[in-house]
Amino acid sequence: MIEKSAIDNDLRGCLPLDRFEVCLNGAAYAPHRHDTYTIGMTLEGVQCFDYRGEARHACPGDIFVLHPDELHDGRAGTDTGFRYRALHLQPALVQGVLKGWPLPYIAGGLSGDPVLRRAITRLLSDTGRSPDPLEIENNLVDLVDALRMASGASERPRRHDYGAVKTACTFIEAHIEEGIALEQLAAACDADRYELSRAFRALLGVSPYGYLVHRRLDRACRQLLLGEPSARIAVDCGFSDQSHLIRHFKKAYGLTPRAWLTMREGRNSASRTIVQ
Repeated sequence: MIEKSAIDNDLRGCLPLDRFEVCLNGAAYAPHRHDTYTIGMTLEGVQCFDYRGEARHACPGDIFVLHPDELHDGRAGTDTGFRYRALHLQPALVQGVLKGWPLPYIAGGLSGDPVLRRAITRLLSDTGRSPDPLEIENNLVDLVDALRMASGASERPRRHDYGAVKTACTFIEAHIEEGIALEQLAAACDADRYELSRAFRALLGVSPYGYLVHRRLDRACRQLLLGEPSARIAVDCGFSDQSHLIRHFKKAYGLTPRAWLTMREGRNSASRTIVQ
């Protein structure tokens, strides 16, 4: 029996990605082909499939990458079945990033590349909320670049336009509470959107979305010190809700907003005592 549930349709308003989760037990996919990439991760059980003339086995945590138009099937490797999460990625969307370079090909359909694992995990996680368009597009660039490197393609060194990055930073800082799309950001600095995303990482060490999140957190810290409640801060700073704020706050500072504020207030008290 196959149970397929759409993870979210929110992505389709941002980019043509189709994310889904499948539980399979006691049945199998017949041999078939997609005109898209199928990229995902096995979550439970053993996922078996025939691909390029050989049987493949994906255990929990394993990444699978099925190339467009490659014949494959699917079945459970044990009586308990298996569960996986995946996305369908259109080749035209990949070419929007590659600009004419050949589509990446992962031999055997399985990869243990850690960079690729991180990239696909980011695109398949946080399914309970509507993602920022900028976040999805940045993650897409990372995924395509990770696919290229995992397929054995060489790195392409290049100079990046720092002026465009500075202009983009200014635009982000003026619109941190908004849901900025990468195309909108690129238009503001007259740059190609995917090249702009790469330039951010190369020149600032962070994606445009990462830069946006940190500027949101800067504002959140200032409002916390003014005594404003976290729920209001989340809305004012562009986070989807309070839990979204807390999650990013812990990623950046290792503390919840409340713990961070307590620590800061303690430091300030100590400083005042020393001065007195």
